[in-house]
Amino acid sequence: MATTHTVYVLDPYHSDAIHLLKNTPNIKTILPTDPSKKSWHASAEGVMIRSETKIAAEDFAKASKLQVIVKQGVGVDNIDLDAARAHGVAVHNTPALNSESVAELCMALTLSLSRRICEIDRAVRRGETVIRSQVLGMSMYQKTVGVIGMGNIGKVTAQKWIGAFDCRILGYDPVAPKDAWSDLKHKRVENLGELLEQADMVTLHVPLLPSTRGMIGKRELKIMKETCILVNCARGGVVDEGALLVALKEKRIWGAVLDAMEVEPPTLVAYPELLKLDNVIMTPHVGASTVENQSRSGTVVVETLLKVLSGESAQGKLC
Repeated sequence: MATTHTVYVLDPYHSDAIHLLKNTPNIKTILPTDPSKKSWHASAEGVMIRSETKIAAEDFAKASKLQVIVKQGVGVDNIDLDAARAHGVAVHNTPALNSESVAELCMALTLSLSRRICEIDRAVRRGETVIRSQVLGMSMYQKTVGVIGMGNIGKVTAQKWIGAFDCRILGYDPVAPKDAWSDLKHKRVENLGELLEQADMVTLHVPLLPSTRGMIGKRELKIMKETCILVNCARGGVVDEGALLVALKEKRIWGAVLDAMEVEPPTLVAYPELLKLDNVIMTPHVGASTVENQSRSGTVVVETLLKVLSGESAQGKLC
C-alpha cells in the first residue's frame, strides 16, 4: 500500500497549484483556511510557504516528521537554513521563475517615477490644474542602468532596458562567475562606487545577507547622481531606509521606487515621512504578483514537493 503524505500549505497559493496538490493520490492536503494549520508541527511531512510565514529553529525542533519545505520564489531569509540542515529537512526554492514578472515591475515602477505619472495622477484626482511645464519628467532613453546583482532577475531586467530604451548596462556582483552575462552587452565593474557614480538608475537584485544589509546607505547615496533613480525590488534591509529618507528629502537623488521594505506591507504608520514624498513610489512586494507567474510558480512548488516526498531529486535545492 502506498504511503500517504501530509502536506500543509501555510500561505495562499494559486488555485492551479492547489488543484494539482489535491488531485495527487496519497497526499493529504491541509490548506491555509483549515483551523488545524496552527498545529502543523505535529504531522507535516511537507510544507509549502511563501514570504509571509517564517520557519525558525524552534519550528524545526517541534516538527519531527517534516521532510521538506518548498518556498515559492527565490529569497529564503524567512527560513532558518542552519536549523533545517541540523534536522535533516530539505529546503527548496523556485529559482528563475519570477524573473520576467519582477523585471516587468521594475521597469513599470521606474517609468512611473521618471515620468512622474503617480504624482500627476494624484494632482488630477485632487482637482488641481496640472501645468505641464512644471511637471517635466525624465526620459530613460539611452541612459546608464546600474544593475547590482547579476543573477536571473538582474539579467532579465537589463535585457528589457536594452531592448526598450537602448540603455547602457553596468553590472556589479562580487560573487557572480566571471563569465556571467557573457551573452549580454554590458560592462562589469569591480567597485560598487564606480557603478553608483555613473548610473542614471540603480536597480537592486540581491538577497538579504549580512554582506548586503544596508549596502545602499548614506555614503552610497552621496555618490549617486542627483538625477539618479534607486529601485529596490529585491529585499527590505538592503537599503538603509533612514539614510534614504534624508537623501530624498534633500533631493540628493531624483527619487526611489520600493517594492521591498523592512516593514511589509508598508503602511502610513510605519512610513509616514516617506509616503509624504512625491519622489517615492512604494508597493507591497508585488514583483511576482501576476496571474501567470503565480500559476506557474505555484505549480512548480507542488511538483518539487511531490518529487522530494517520492525520493526523487528536484530543482532549487538549498539544503
